[in-house]
Amino acid sequence: MKVFFRDDMSVDSGSYSPSAEKPAQAIADWKERQLGIELVPFEPATIEDLALAHNRKFAQDVLSGKRRNGHGNTTKEVTESCLKTVGSLIAACRAAFTERIVCSPTSGFHHAGYAYNGAFCTFNGLVVAARKMIAEGRCSKVAVLDCDAHYGDGTDDCIQQLKLQDQIEHWTFGEHYRGADFDQRQFVAQVRFFLREAVESGVQLLIYQAGADPHINDPLGGTMTTKQMRQRDRVVFAECVKLGLPVAWNFAGGYQRDQHGRIDAVLELHRATAE
Repeated sequence: MKVFFRDDMSVDSGSYSPSAEKPAQAIADWKERQLGIELVPFEPATIEDLALAHNRKFAQDVLSGKRRNGHGNTTKEVTESCLKTVGSLIAACRAAFTERIVCSPTSGFHHAGYAYNGAFCTFNGLVVAARKMIAEGRCSKVAVLDCDAHYGDGTDDCIQQLKLQDQIEHWTFGEHYRGADFDQRQFVAQVRFFLREAVESGVQLLIYQAGADPHINDPLGGTMTTKQMRQRDRVVFAECVKLGLPVAWNFAGGYQRDQHGRIDAVLELHRATAE
């Protein structure tokens, strides 16, 4: 599996979320486990790319340090790492059309709206990558299947503000499920229905956010068991293979830490998706 990674996309953001430093840890874990990955270099996103999803002045103000990034600071290294995470997803989407299933080991997208950010999300790489594929003529419609535990409000805001309803189909787990309300059979049926309807409506690429925070032990999630999350991933990939739908998948969420502050439980869930 091709994975779009570069060393400088991982930084310590100084925030509660480990998302900014997670790519390097996940890659090290996958190499140690010999998962058969191929690391592929890529170029960072540009301000022109960001303007596909965001108000240009907002994006420029964040990049210049006039506004905070999604981690709540103006640290240049942290903000610039977000250009690399968005660039990773763009590159993964391009490759998906030939490779069929590829990975961008990135998080921190779906709470970033047209002219705002927060909740550990700086720029909405999901919308940027989707619009970039359409602008490059690679497809005419993209679906985003967001299985982070939380509602992808920023993605919806970008879609609404830019009137992208005919270009981007969006399904977000956090809009439908909250803790005790969860039913695995209903969820699996919804995912299959969404993917089939998406293809029928003309979708030619899926961006799949395989979030780790729906896990039952996650302090900000608490819904699915490890077995259920493995089934989630199998269903998504198997259904896409059946439908002939290319997939670029990425990380999202995941806040479990052990007594030493390590995120091994989160890495295990991302490894399961890769497996």
